[in-house]
Amino acid sequence: MAPHLTLFISLLAIFTLAGSHIADAGSIGVNYGRVANNLPSPTKVVNLLKSQRINRVKVYDTDPDVLKSLSGTGIKVTVDLPNELLRTAAKKQSFATNWIERNVAAYYPETLIEAIAVGNEVFVDPKNTTGFLVPAMKNLHEALVKFNLHSDIKISSPVALSALQNSYPSSAGSFRPELVEPVFKPMFEFLRQTGSYLMVNAYPFFAYESNSDVISLDYALFRENPGVSDAGNGLRYFSLFDAQIDAVFAAMSAMKFDDIPVVVTETGWPSKGDENEIGASVENAAAYNGNLVKRILTGAGTPLRPKAKLTVFLFALFNENNKDGPSSERNYGLFYPNEEKVYHVPFTTEDLKDYRDKQSPVVGDIGGGRVRVSNPVKGTRTGSWCVASDVGRDRLQMALDYACGEGGADCRPIQPGATCYDPNTIESHASFAFNSYFQKTGRAAGSCYFGGAAHIVTQPPKYGKCEFPDGY
Repeated sequence: MAPHLTLFISLLAIFTLAGSHIADAGSIGVNYGRVANNLPSPTKVVNLLKSQRINRVKVYDTDPDVLKSLSGTGIKVTVDLPNELLRTAAKKQSFATNWIERNVAAYYPETLIEAIAVGNEVFVDPKNTTGFLVPAMKNLHEALVKFNLHSDIKISSPVALSALQNSYPSSAGSFRPELVEPVFKPMFEFLRQTGSYLMVNAYPFFAYESNSDVISLDYALFRENPGVSDAGNGLRYFSLFDAQIDAVFAAMSAMKFDDIPVVVTETGWPSKGDENEIGASVENAAAYNGNLVKRILTGAGTPLRPKAKLTVFLFALFNENNKDGPSSERNYGLFYPNEEKVYHVPFTTEDLKDYRDKQSPVVGDIGGGRVRVSNPVKGTRTGSWCVASDVGRDRLQMALDYACGEGGADCRPIQPGATCYDPNTIESHASFAFNSYFQKTGRAAGSCYFGGAAHIVTQPPKYGKCEFPDGY
């Protein structure tokens, strides 16, 4: 993906209304998870939501105290049928009907339940509940019809990006073949018939953490960057979030379900992580969530769906101290359990008036609170070239692939038989491609980075008879 680069790019555009069911414009909600033993009472949580003017919340069950506390607040609620109940809900219509009666109809409309998430990331559930998903959704919908709630409350199921077979480039987005016919096709038909939408959980953090050598932190955090071009659809992406969501749109389009909206039911960035969790920091979490809210509330869709008014639920309201896994899992919260902010995030258009991304003046990858500085060159003068560093073949190959692909470098001279093909080494080819990109961008600050695989020299490089250009 893109190297670190500081170029001015306008990320925000105002588009006309798309008119999806869940919102008349881009909307922000939060996930209220409770895998902790130190959280405030539901009543205090609701007061916190109201004080922050958060008008949408998603919960992971149908806890009576939570739903009662939300009664009369006007806050829209998405509830969840847990994965462990999918089998019974699929096999017994009577169970689905009783569940809706006890957990939905008993509270609505005083508690504004707007949607039911049937399971959560079912395809990665080790208990293999995938086959029960669509039948459970259908039975729950029949129960909503019985109580005449089907027009007001929608049914869907949150899907993780691991359900995609291909996600890069976005135009090549496709679902895992083994899920298409038995699950996705009937689910999409159901969503279309009921006027619902696909729920998607998207975490650019995971992609960045695993590929920080080739994915720009700026690209992951909605900051100014040169963008990544997608040759398949002719679009340029300036954020990893957009690229991930458009991969889902492309996968749906390939199945002829272009008309189904998408709601992002989970996304977030951890404020703390283990030593090896690159990118987990307060600064990055504040930047990701704050910049995401800014672009959603200002009406920007995605490059592939510019008129889409996305509803996005941030994960999560609190740090949850009983969650398993690496440290990051317990540090996604916007608030500490004592209700103090972990960092500032705007939730409304009014909040955006005072919002500024406090970008660090030094570009670096942050892991476990430790900064590894890349020392980008500022104002590089004419008479400088970008060449490959000694970082190993694999890292050079990934960076070379980016430079000749999404980066748009002129790599024709290093093709077989061309002037700079010899010497036929990864170092010489990468150096030529890196320099092509560097000169093409006007030797802008950070454009000779490539995840640390390149550096600047002030003497013309020599690789055989190949001449490296100095400026375009």
